[in-house]
Amino acid sequence: MNLKKVTALFMASLMSFSLAGCGGSKEALSEDDQKTQTNEATVQEAETENTNTSTAEGEPVTIKITWWGGQSRHDYTQKLLNKYTELNPNVTFEALPSGWDGYFDKLSTQAASGAMPDIVQMDYLYISTFAKNNSIADMQEFVDNGTIDLANVDSNLADSGKIDGKLAGLVLSSSLLTVGINNSVFAEAGIDKPTSDWTWSDFLKICKEINNKTGKYGFSAIMADDTNNFNYYVRQHGQTLFSEDNKSLGYFDDAIYVDFVNMIKELIDAKATPNPDEYDAIKALGYEAMPVATGDGAMVTDWSNYACRLEEVNKNISLVTPPKGESEAANGLWLKPGMFFSVSETSKVKEEAAKFINWFINSEEANEIILAERGTPVSSEIRDYLTNSGKLSDKQKEMFEYVNNAGALCGEAPAPDPVGISEINESFNKTVYSVLYGQASVEDAAKTFRESANEILARNN
Repeated sequence: MNLKKVTALFMASLMSFSLAGCGGSKEALSEDDQKTQTNEATVQEAETENTNTSTAEGEPVTIKITWWGGQSRHDYTQKLLNKYTELNPNVTFEALPSGWDGYFDKLSTQAASGAMPDIVQMDYLYISTFAKNNSIADMQEFVDNGTIDLANVDSNLADSGKIDGKLAGLVLSSSLLTVGINNSVFAEAGIDKPTSDWTWSDFLKICKEINNKTGKYGFSAIMADDTNNFNYYVRQHGQTLFSEDNKSLGYFDDAIYVDFVNMIKELIDAKATPNPDEYDAIKALGYEAMPVATGDGAMVTDWSNYACRLEEVNKNISLVTPPKGESEAANGLWLKPGMFFSVSETSKVKEEAAKFINWFINSEEANEIILAERGTPVSSEIRDYLTNSGKLSDKQKEMFEYVNNAGALCGEAPAPDPVGISEINESFNKTVYSVLYGQASVEDAAKTFRESANEILARNN
């Protein structure tokens, strides 16, 4: 198969993913950042296969490494690479920083020609595609021989980088589904904040009480922007959103969909949640102007870095785990990997790459430079060290505490999202809104979503 055909296959598989509904895990670049990268980061393209080898300890090695992010991430990552070279003078780096836009398009072209950098920052949305195309290496041998130490990493989280039995990515950070709470709104209503043992019945009651006592939204979003909240709800019923082979939905009882959407409708009917038109207007205001941030709403679901992201806007926000199911069939929470480091299959310096990744994950010195910018560190020892270092903000400390406490409640992480997830999210949103607008019964919407999702999954996987 020639290069054009291989590249086309990569591009076709990547285009099926959404760049949007990523749970807030993408670092959007400002126009100035992009200009800075264009003008300053004139790096060499990794268009030829890396032929560096490390046949003996201390022999000079050059590691090509690429990542996406804004200028601040580029700056501290370069500082990190310089520090590693200072500690290991035989190792130098060829840094290939990038913005998010076009990052995976370029990576797919490099993969098709066998010219991927040695270390690539990898996202949960795309790791399956690159692993199944044999573009990234199985790093399990370096865990087994002790080069990479994952002893202080939650086993479910560490396994999130496994694709078809291959350790395709070493997870660098994590997040958890959370409910962000505006403490001031709860105080205004005279209602106690929920604790980790609250249920969906408690959730509905609190949302309505907040609205009755303050006129503000008890819950400030419609849980249908993507399938993350629904996925959590499905898992609470002991089922999975997708089948093991990703060719169909994994849950068999449409009553799960019906109950979830009826809950959304109940809140809207009680004016405790914005209706679809109100919610569209709210989203147009931007993240920092959403009701929980401004004090016009009490709660919203998001990821565990929610309070940190709003720290400059509102410091009076706390976190609690999402409501529990009415039964103890299963706990819906899971540790969501933020991003990975993967090593290209064609790399000639896999062992040296593994040593650097181990240092990145486990070194106190490295993490004093990173300071959780890529998300909550996966090593429990590093989280403890940073918490006591005096270098974190109060909200970062709260985030670490939340991850430590909620992590104990987590079940096995779901497999990476299947190819076609953006279409599935769109179908879910469309069918939920058809109920909210009175265009379909919730039972018919459940059937429509199942038919649509199954067709999308069968077509793409």
